[in-house]
Amino acid sequence: MGGFTVHRRVAIGAIAGAAALVVTAAAAPASAAPTPSPGRHAIANSAPKWLSQAKSLGATPSNDRITFGLLLNMRNSDDAVATLQRVSDPDSRDYGKWLSDGEFRSRFGPKASDVAEVQNWLKANGFRVEKTLPSGMYVEASGTTAQIDKVFGTTVNEYSYQSKTVHANAGALSFPGGTTDSVVASVAGVLGIDQGAQLHRPADVEPGPATGFRPGQPCSAYFGQNAAKDQPAFQGKTQSYDVCGYGPQQLQTAYGESSLLRSGVDGRGVTVAITDAYASPTMAADAQQYNRVHHQPAFRPGQYREVKPAANGYDQLDQCDPQGWYGEESLDVEAVHAMAPGANIVYVGATDCNAGLDTAWAETIDYHRADVVSNSWGNDNDDINVIGADTVKFYSQFSLEAALTGITVNFSSGDAGDQTAGGTDLAGKTVDFPADLPYVTGVGGTSIGIGKNGERQFEYGWQGAYSALDGKGGWADPVYASGGGGGTSFIFPQPFYQKGKVAAADSKYFGGQAMRTVPDIAMVGDPNTGFQVGQTQVFPEGTHWDQYRIGGTSLSSPLLAGVIAVASQNAHHKLGFVNPFYYKLLSSSALDDIKAPAKPVTQVRTDFINTFDASGGLQFRLETIDTQASTIHSRKGYDTETGTGTPNGAPFFKALKH
Repeated sequence: MGGFTVHRRVAIGAIAGAAALVVTAAAAPASAAPTPSPGRHAIANSAPKWLSQAKSLGATPSNDRITFGLLLNMRNSDDAVATLQRVSDPDSRDYGKWLSDGEFRSRFGPKASDVAEVQNWLKANGFRVEKTLPSGMYVEASGTTAQIDKVFGTTVNEYSYQSKTVHANAGALSFPGGTTDSVVASVAGVLGIDQGAQLHRPADVEPGPATGFRPGQPCSAYFGQNAAKDQPAFQGKTQSYDVCGYGPQQLQTAYGESSLLRSGVDGRGVTVAITDAYASPTMAADAQQYNRVHHQPAFRPGQYREVKPAANGYDQLDQCDPQGWYGEESLDVEAVHAMAPGANIVYVGATDCNAGLDTAWAETIDYHRADVVSNSWGNDNDDINVIGADTVKFYSQFSLEAALTGITVNFSSGDAGDQTAGGTDLAGKTVDFPADLPYVTGVGGTSIGIGKNGERQFEYGWQGAYSALDGKGGWADPVYASGGGGGTSFIFPQPFYQKGKVAAADSKYFGGQAMRTVPDIAMVGDPNTGFQVGQTQVFPEGTHWDQYRIGGTSLSSPLLAGVIAVASQNAHHKLGFVNPFYYKLLSSSALDDIKAPAKPVTQVRTDFINTFDASGGLQFRLETIDTQASTIHSRKGYDTETGTGTPNGAPFFKALKH
């Protein structure tokens, strides 16, 4: 998830009625750029704050066409938050009274007259209006670089940033003189001109298999099955080889779904949307082959569909590595179907991994394409200097709309713990965005041991470390590798559902007021106890379908989406914004309260050095599960490693039903 790690942060006012952003350090120095001329109306917080960390490559060609969007302010945002608290509180008489799309638009969307005036302003200034979302909160337009420079009083340049080439305005944007006060007041921000603030990456910790990738052999069919007798012992005990990848039936049994699935409660009648950039051309066929191999129900006619651009509608191929997204997409589709084989799935493929992905995500909500939306991508920090105030407000408004209209939105919490690589740089401790939005579910990761009969032997927080062979017949000291994201937000104050549930040591980690913490809940994410995925790949012998093991919170989010689909059918109503329910169930039997292991839990991982077979040699490493080298740990009650815990089978489904 994400691609940026910088440590300066700045305050910028209120976000969608949630509360003010928080100052934690000085803003980045202003870059040399045009300043608004007299009579122009400056657009607040529109100057990119990351430019000091980028290299300018010169002006963007004047005839290049750039797609951008204007975000319009919600109305009555404080009332929207208060309404959400009432309808999502399980103890409220209004619980579950989600708003219809029309009710949301009439109460909280911008006025139709304001939307029309913004559209007319764009046209009058020579831009082409490409689309307007049904709520009116986002109007997408396009124009040449020269038009954008002139109208917004800026210079759009190309920059080398985070190994990508992106375009961005060199300074603040502004409206030209003569722009009406109503247009100025209606526009909350401008997105798409500053590409650097909108780069996203998928949240998996294994390579997207453009070339063939298979789990190294030997490995185990279930946890502990295959003893690593030819490898050094650890603390006097022979280890087992890690699992080759769990299949659907193993995860269904471990998370207590099997009896529901046998009775026909399989997510039928619920639609799950998956948003990613681009779309693997073999995804549907790959998923059907996966279903056949794993004896899962095939997709019924119409059960799976795709919403994506035309074949020539994709953009920014060099910046985004489309093929690198294909593995993410296959994982998402197959993981949802594994946990909810009866649910409808709509795959939403964006034009690119920048503003196009933001727009595709918002459209999924605004068109109410699904009851549950799973998102396994994002930014690996919540630094407002990097993300941009406009992007934060965009996600805040549309996630609040989703919550109010009964859409469950999951975001992976990330795969690098608290981003400090084991706690060596506390100044950089941060969480992922958008997983820390108050109105979405941030999904963390665990390591799970599933036995021969599908029983859950253990489940610990996912913070993994690797030890290499030391050349002396033993294992070297462990080095932190990856783990589920978690910690304290710099941006968002503590939401209502976390009050009294999260310890001050977490919510006030940075001092001052209590802040939003993540994750909210967790499911398996450790790639060493991960999931088998089937995908068409390129091998030396040819291109064909094969399987590999994958993990990350990219796995956790779609697995949970499938579980929620089953729980919704079981409850006979959509669960909608479910966070308050998770915190109500904290420390109950409905959730498995994850705690740290009493002593090290380890296993041996095998990798093919060439990624696909043993001809290039093997690499062996010892994984320590839930290493205490991380700065986030599991403990009784809520913690920033696994949140409120993990779904605990029958008690979980029973609690959500009642």
